[in-house]
Amino acid sequence: MRSMEQKPGAPGAQWTKPRRFDRNLIVIGAGSAGLVSAYIAAAAKAKVTLVEVNKMGGDCLNFGCVPSKALIKSAKVAHQMRHADRYGLEAVEPKVPFSAVMERIHKVIGEIEPHDSVERYTELGVEVLQGYAKLIDPWTVEIALNDGGMQRLTTRSVIIATGAQPFVPPIPGLADVGYLTSDTLWERLRGRPEVPRRLVVLGGGPIGCELAQSFARLGSEVTQVEMAPRLMMREDEDAAALVEASLKGDGVKVLTRHKAVACGTDAGDKWLEVEHDSSVRRIGFDEIIVAVGRAPRLKGFGLEALGIKVDRVVETNEYLQTLYPNILAAGDVAGPYQFTHVAGHQAWFAAINALFGDLKRFKADYSVIPWATFTDPEVARVGLSEAEAREKKVPHEVTRFGIDDLDRAIADGSARGFVKVLTVPGKDRILGATIVGEHAGDLLAEFVFAMKHGHGLGKILGTIHIYPTLAEANKMVAGQWRRAHINGFALSLLERFQAWRRG
Repeated sequence: MRSMEQKPGAPGAQWTKPRRFDRNLIVIGAGSAGLVSAYIAAAAKAKVTLVEVNKMGGDCLNFGCVPSKALIKSAKVAHQMRHADRYGLEAVEPKVPFSAVMERIHKVIGEIEPHDSVERYTELGVEVLQGYAKLIDPWTVEIALNDGGMQRLTTRSVIIATGAQPFVPPIPGLADVGYLTSDTLWERLRGRPEVPRRLVVLGGGPIGCELAQSFARLGSEVTQVEMAPRLMMREDEDAAALVEASLKGDGVKVLTRHKAVACGTDAGDKWLEVEHDSSVRRIGFDEIIVAVGRAPRLKGFGLEALGIKVDRVVETNEYLQTLYPNILAAGDVAGPYQFTHVAGHQAWFAAINALFGDLKRFKADYSVIPWATFTDPEVARVGLSEAEAREKKVPHEVTRFGIDDLDRAIADGSARGFVKVLTVPGKDRILGATIVGEHAGDLLAEFVFAMKHGHGLGKILGTIHIYPTLAEANKMVAGQWRRAHINGFALSLLERFQAWRRG
């Protein structure tokens, strides 16, 4: 192979850059970021190889978004049966054949799986290799194939999209008693005829809250342990308080300001030791789920040997490029967010910059990032929270509408929660929005669109919303803002004008 030398001192100068490449792009990891990157490259008629050592679809399809939402749905139906008297029906205690619940979850995964399959991406023009990829130099990737073979490919660009995995804290005895994570519970609990009787959930973030509530609704005695002063520390306190109250209403024993210090067994009975206010006590359990966060998968891909900095995430610039402009990162490994939709969003920038960066580069845009926690009630947010605005000393006004006053929510028996919008003082420009309530994640889309395209609350107020729908809450909060900003002098003139018209 003919080659050319890099300029001395440039990144990769110690390696020989090929004159010709086997591929335009190699993508490592077939989760959301990797799939979107490969799709874009194939659409741009690039020769692209996608490498995945495990399951196509990554964490979201196999361990995260899809199975957890299927679990949440089953748990919600059980909850509605238990409280059917709220709707004028006879309440019944649901029978929960847990193995059937788990089989439904795997059926849901199976129905969505073809969207992310090897066959689909092969048809799209992507070469898919099942194996473990490692960078040998900035342009060479070695793939240890799952069937035992080995392959080396040169490529003009590489995108690292290896995702994240559950972080497991170093709690003494935890490994000995055995633990579940949001990745492993779907297989480990599959086939169990009954839901775990006593369940401990470590962590009070979105994953911990979703799992704690779901298992409680399915019949587990759930104890949720969180070291922080409250649940869901990334959200405003009023939003987190509604979720905590709902979890407690479902029977979850919420222990905030409690630190897990040790695990062990006593006569075959598993226990967790927690510390609170300098006192220590033990909690017995049958299963424990560790849900204290996720850490990017960074080891074993050859990044350190190339001098690419990896700390909490892969160090990239605003174009998602690493130390080597032809090696980019997207998704959980790149940060700053760990959301499937953000991974797909980043993938567009990574793929375009990888393929066309010599001609035109695009900065990754994080100006409007929405997210949701799918507890009941849901919590959805975009832009600044009230707490963040105060902390960053951003001038703002807060407008709030209580969903308990919304006709459709009252009819549905879901009249709890609120819509809260932060705006520039005296103006309707939206700085952030938080929705707590039924289908909050869906309702937030209107605010995401408005912020992305520079529309204010006035535009939302001037848009017809179907009656009766939950989406009217968005218009109601815009109306609240308008009423708070009516010009008093103009109103008095209007009153005098109307009086004059009467004669």
